[in-house]
Amino acid sequence: MDSPTGLRPRLLLHGETTWEEAKEKETNILHELSYNAQRVKFFKHLSQHIHVIKDLTAHHLGLSSTEEIHVADQEDWVHGSFNACILIHIGGHNVGGRKRRPLKQSVIRFPLPYRIGEDPRPGNSDEKVLCEAGTYAWIEQNCATVLIPRLYGLGLSNGETVTLLDNLPTLIRAEERLRRSVLPMSGYPVPSQYFPHPRKAEPCSLRIPYLLIEYIDLSRGKMLSETWKEGRHDPELRSNFFHSSSRVILALARTPLPKIGSFTLDGDGYLSLSNRPLTMQIQQLENEHIPVDIPRNLTHASVDAYIRDILAFHESRLRHQPNAIIDIPDGAYQTSALAVMRSVCSCLFRREFSRGPCFLNLTDLSHSNMFVDGNGNIAWLVDLEWACSHPIVMIQPPFWLTDQVIDDIKPEEYESIHAELMKAFAEQESKCKSDYPVSFHSVLQLQQGWERGTFWCALALRSPSAMFSIFYDHIKLKFAKSHHDKPTFWEFAMPYWTFHTYSFIEKRVKDKEQYVVSLRGAFQA
Repeated sequence: MDSPTGLRPRLLLHGETTWEEAKEKETNILHELSYNAQRVKFFKHLSQHIHVIKDLTAHHLGLSSTEEIHVADQEDWVHGSFNACILIHIGGHNVGGRKRRPLKQSVIRFPLPYRIGEDPRPGNSDEKVLCEAGTYAWIEQNCATVLIPRLYGLGLSNGETVTLLDNLPTLIRAEERLRRSVLPMSGYPVPSQYFPHPRKAEPCSLRIPYLLIEYIDLSRGKMLSETWKEGRHDPELRSNFFHSSSRVILALARTPLPKIGSFTLDGDGYLSLSNRPLTMQIQQLENEHIPVDIPRNLTHASVDAYIRDILAFHESRLRHQPNAIIDIPDGAYQTSALAVMRSVCSCLFRREFSRGPCFLNLTDLSHSNMFVDGNGNIAWLVDLEWACSHPIVMIQPPFWLTDQVIDDIKPEEYESIHAELMKAFAEQESKCKSDYPVSFHSVLQLQQGWERGTFWCALALRSPSAMFSIFYDHIKLKFAKSHHDKPTFWEFAMPYWTFHTYSFIEKRVKDKEQYVVSLRGAFQA
């Protein structure tokens, strides 16, 4: 075993890692070692443009000056997985020795270019902002019962800005409201509540896209992630959460969507479902220079076409991530799973729903993105990134209900809580007076998905790293309990993944060996 002498720990975004830890990771740590320096550079750029951030805030909120705008100190900035968030106070700072409560608080969110693939895929940051803004606009128009923060405005890397109609100057606001009342009479579509609003001052010198959003403080709820570990054992809190989450899903499903994709706002404020279905996995892979080959303007008309594209970028990770395959058995393990997944997915997703209906799906609805009241009811949904229009067969309950990680869910534990959620969902659906294109509880995969195995398939497709353990632990057993001896199964399935699979695996094992050499060098630097 290599001696650790001279190998110093290295900084990642969320703490240090050692050589011994790094070489065992399935992710590309060599690539991640660059993040910390890029974060320092990115934050320095933002701190040098605080005056611009103030100007943009005043612009989107309709304020005449920046005098009462106060930007949080850098040590209070929040660095998430994909965004930097800066809290902004309007008023409320020391006046006459006394501190007043802010009149308004907002958050400006900047996509982190070094986490979403801006370098290998220029325009990813703009795409992310436009799709997230499109989600806000669509929910505001179609789901009044779903409480989300107000989106005040957004800006793109080229300096274009868009502002909420309510915050526009009085004359422009009046003209736009009049125009919006006349357009339907003439048979024209009506724009969203967001309007192009160029700044009178010099164009934005940030060159970074952003969203300016209402800040939801703890007086309006508590993050579910802070209460779920204990609260999930309380029958009343759990029941209230299940009923309120069912109401959210049903509210989002009142408007069927024609295809699989993401909403986006165009330069005139019109909302359209014209972008690729932008999920976290797409920009994560692109960030590591792994080709996804899904153009930004591509939407999908069928489930089969969408699943083929998802499986293709899982396979692209195997081909391009330098440490994707550890050794020959690991290569056989992964390629066999991918080969079989191509066949079984069509069985797990019901044929009659292959072309829809589709509904808005909050694919990143984690318990950190929900605020609940003291009784466990959802009060607010925040952080709407990675939402897209998904076919009904791919809308599934959250995997974290049993507080277990995605590739370590215990079916016997999850099944009971899943059944309780389904009961709450059926009760809530029976109270809805609106007509739905299908019965979610009886037809949707929420119920049959567990029995059929669709739940596991949808879960595997969303996680490049967890796909293989989910396949072997849950999906394969739906079809055959034989081939229990893995080498026998690999010998049968592996050759069907691609031409000359074994030679491919041998090459990738050598790539992994070179990766380890390069990684060790990074810890010696």
